[in-house]
Amino acid sequence: MPEPSGRPAHPLSSVLSDWLLFLLAATGFVWLVLRGAENLGYNWQWYQVPRSIFLSQDGSLAPGPLMQGLSVTLKLTALSFAGAFAVGLATAMLRLSGSWSGRALARGYMELVRNTPLLIQLFFLYFVLSPVLGMDAFGTAVLGLSLFEGAYVSEILRAGVRSIEQGQWDAARSLGMGPVTAYSTVILPQAMRRVLPPLAGQGVSLIKDSSLASVIAINELTLRGQNIVSETFLSFEIWFTVAAIYWLVTTILSGAADALERRLAFPA
Repeated sequence: MPEPSGRPAHPLSSVLSDWLLFLLAATGFVWLVLRGAENLGYNWQWYQVPRSIFLSQDGSLAPGPLMQGLSVTLKLTALSFAGAFAVGLATAMLRLSGSWSGRALARGYMELVRNTPLLIQLFFLYFVLSPVLGMDAFGTAVLGLSLFEGAYVSEILRAGVRSIEQGQWDAARSLGMGPVTAYSTVILPQAMRRVLPPLAGQGVSLIKDSSLASVIAINELTLRGQNIVSETFLSFEIWFTVAAIYWLVTTILSGAADALERRLAFPA
């Protein structure tokens, strides 16, 4: 008898109906866009879009401006997520500690970051702190995104730690483990399984938030698209292509996180 996976089985008819509804919604959206463009008298020029994605050099394909911008976006996202996880873990540990000053410091950081716009934070870091610290624009963007996303990651991790049953703590103490060992070998591994879905969601949010790095002249995907629009005036075509690239990347990330969640899931 197969072991239960903890997820309800979806009949084929339900899956097909979901896909049908998705296709109908997508068709309706495309129709609205085309109808709106028709009313504007817009002249579609999709044939010019491929050269923004790939270029032909010496008989071989090379990354075009949008693909070059995507590589910067992915690098920025990866470094920022690593920084956000480190900041979030440190903040969560301070929030869970017995130190009044540590909890106050962590709470102050969270309230400051979560209640102010990311755009203003990037401007402040770039024009005020980066000249003092000697950081370039890319390093400033990584720091800004790490601090911003870290405030949200900290609450995700704190909730995951607090969801662990008291018996796990008692078992760790009965084996002679100190707080650091108990956290690293017993508590955090279990908490990470539980917080993987919201962490994946935060990673998707980070990919989209990275587009704001364009305001400090980071040549990521959004700024590359903006430059192409300025040169070619292909507003609809380029921005729809940029949106499609973001959608594809975030969909792949969500699918990978879902597969990892099923792999790490506790048996029912």
